[in-house]
Amino acid sequence: MQQIRKPIAEEFELFKQKFDDSLHSSNPLLSEVISHIKQRKGKMMRPVLTLLMAKLCGEIGDSTYHAAISLELLHTASLIHDDVVDESDKRRGQASVNALFDNKVSVLVGDYLLATSLKHSALTGQIALVALVSHLGQHLSEGEIIQLSNTNASDFSEEVYFDVIRKKTAALFASAAEAGAKSVCSSDEMAEKAASFGELLGIAFQIKDDIFDYFSSDELGKPTGNDMREGKLTLPALYVLNTLKDEEMCRLALKIRSLEATPEEIAHFIDYVKQNGGIEYATQVMVNYRNKALDLLPSTVSAELKEALTRYVDFVIERKK
Repeated sequence: MQQIRKPIAEEFELFKQKFDDSLHSSNPLLSEVISHIKQRKGKMMRPVLTLLMAKLCGEIGDSTYHAAISLELLHTASLIHDDVVDESDKRRGQASVNALFDNKVSVLVGDYLLATSLKHSALTGQIALVALVSHLGQHLSEGEIIQLSNTNASDFSEEVYFDVIRKKTAALFASAAEAGAKSVCSSDEMAEKAASFGELLGIAFQIKDDIFDYFSSDELGKPTGNDMREGKLTLPALYVLNTLKDEEMCRLALKIRSLEATPEEIAHFIDYVKQNGGIEYATQVMVNYRNKALDLLPSTVSAELKEALTRYVDFVIERKK
């Protein structure tokens, strides 16, 4: 990450300061929740992408910072709401907001962050960026709704899977990259290429996350199966189910989707997917998206920026968590 941030090192530090300032509140309860959220900021992959893409297309300015803050706040709000919907008690290894407080507080804090996100989109002074953030909010909600409605589906559609991740994960990366380009008033063509780059990158990112679910945190022990405990069947499973069409395993997959499977059945299903090429298939699809993303980088990009963006893409598919 240090090498990835090298071309924007100073700008990233300034972004972090501005982001923290955007979360200040004098309300004791809200301040307490925000302090908890700040503890798990992570690597801030999407703001880094916004800053890199802005530098690729022009000069980073206030509009870029406000756009990056807006998108990161919207992303954070969506995660808080997702944890309520999924009844999750963990987020990045720490207690989720709804686990520490309750669903009411979580929903209200998520709404507060969403409103703050929209404020910063307005502070960009560009209606195109306000529209971009608004459309992203729609995509995130649509993706969650499609995922919820798919719990009753009897087929194992890769098309639906990709529709969900385009709207949930890839839309965030696409918007982050496009916002960076638009914040420095680059051409429509460059903004479209930036959005395509982000979308391809985001799809690869989600496939990597889905592969993680088949392994423990140390990559060697008992699989975690978190997605399946929430009734989600991802690319490795969908490939094996559609390829082998084993009736018994298809019935078990539907049982998993309807949240009726035992931990032992989930573990058995994970072993089945791993033994029949599910991980290898998903990995190859992920690498294909990685290659398509890199092909979109302009040939005129500086060596430092090209290296940073290439390292960024490779980090997405080679990361360990």
